[in-house]
Amino acid sequence: MGQTVLEMKGIKKSFSGIYALSGIDFSLELGEVHALLGENGAGKSTLIKVLGGIYQPDSGTIRINGEEVKIRNVPEARAHGIGIIHQEIVLVPYLTVAQNLFLGREIVRNGVVDMAEMNRRSAEMISSLGVNIKAEEYVENLTIAQQQMVEIVKAVSFNGSIIVMDEPTSSLSNEEVEQLFQIISVLKEKKVSIIYISHRMEELFRISDRVTVIRDGEYVGTRKTCETNPNELVAMMVGRDLESFYARDFQDLKNAETAMEVKNLTCEGVFENVSFQVHRGEILGFAGLVGAGRSEIMESIFGARHYQSGQVFLHGKEVRFKNPMEAIKSGVALVPEDRKKQGLVLGNSVAFNLTLASLRFYMNGIAISEKKRKTAINKYFERLRIKAASPMIEAGSLSGGNQQKVVLAKWLATKPDVLILDEPTRGVDVNAKFEIYSTINELAKEGIAIIMVSSELPEIINMCDNVCVVREGRLVGKLSKEELSQEEIMKYAAGGVETYESEEQ
Repeated sequence: MGQTVLEMKGIKKSFSGIYALSGIDFSLELGEVHALLGENGAGKSTLIKVLGGIYQPDSGTIRINGEEVKIRNVPEARAHGIGIIHQEIVLVPYLTVAQNLFLGREIVRNGVVDMAEMNRRSAEMISSLGVNIKAEEYVENLTIAQQQMVEIVKAVSFNGSIIVMDEPTSSLSNEEVEQLFQIISVLKEKKVSIIYISHRMEELFRISDRVTVIRDGEYVGTRKTCETNPNELVAMMVGRDLESFYARDFQDLKNAETAMEVKNLTCEGVFENVSFQVHRGEILGFAGLVGAGRSEIMESIFGARHYQSGQVFLHGKEVRFKNPMEAIKSGVALVPEDRKKQGLVLGNSVAFNLTLASLRFYMNGIAISEKKRKTAINKYFERLRIKAASPMIEAGSLSGGNQQKVVLAKWLATKPDVLILDEPTRGVDVNAKFEIYSTINELAKEGIAIIMVSSELPEIINMCDNVCVVREGRLVGKLSKEELSQEEIMKYAAGGVETYESEEQ
């Protein structure tokens, strides 16, 4: 055991008499990355807000470097070396990096803010973490990843010795994730201790030293990362053993009917000569690096993006959708990558969102039959196991996993023959992932043709019958279930093999 820099013991916190935390224990060692794992609603955020001085615990103790402390507000947390990097970036976009780093503690000389000195010190702090960002650059010009780096620099600049990272990779590309991991390595070398919150198992096993699991506001247990495995952690999180994290019953597709065929689809400057088939009951994966053109291909098929040449055949008949409504009426549905911007009207109810794309099924003449609509809402609430107090609550108030289930339910309500899923489990907790995988598996068994775009290779490998790999707008490889491995997919995605000539299928 190393030196313990933080110990939280028996932390309890209730809201309106209902416990969000029921006696949580958590410890952190010097220079350690300690992952905090749990479903949405398990109490992770509440625990972190107690540590950060936003909430006051009802009972329990917090010790920093062996000394018991009371953290009554955010400045006191900072004074104890605690910095929290929230999932939502909280920098001021119209100020420079240096101005953000020194916000509220500006260097003033003779009554004037000394920007030159602030820029100099900011550049030193940025350089010390190996980050390549100019102190004079305006934050609004930075990528999300670069803004996150600035947040990290800011946290460390307050003499931060305990840094909390809440879902830090949820909006990052693979390359940006690598940069973040390099910075975490630098922080560890500087003996900074990190609490790392993420739903991505592969990340936890790569960078964490220990994992603590909490469930329903209670402490479940702590494991050394090198002595556990994903199945054990999933079982700890959801309270039951899972035979497999990925729920998939593979079917014999030899005689399966072709549901959709795409031939030489080209959108100039975005992708070219893309050809593939997907069969009834098949899950066809699309893998590739972020920016490879996978989402754009799906948008073109769905009528949401114009393409110059190529053909799309649905059940043997050529189609060219002018807009998504035509695609929906023909039995094609697309669950988009960004559920908040493209998938949901967050300020409207769950019921409104769930039936938004399928209103034609609930019509009696020119009026909507509320009875038919309510039947559909109840059906998909039950099928997708959506956790909400009522269908009438705002969609934006649900957890990420339940929001994603609503998006999926919305498109299932259109009764599609071909279902396109773009990053179907991004940013959702492990239990919601398992339930979404189970639903996808059921849909494939029912004969729906499914195209799954995903950046999570374990998801692609365990859920798909065949996988198309896209690189720089070209389909560079097609792999069967037997050929699938992370190494093989990345060989094609990153350019390890030159090209792939589309077979006549």
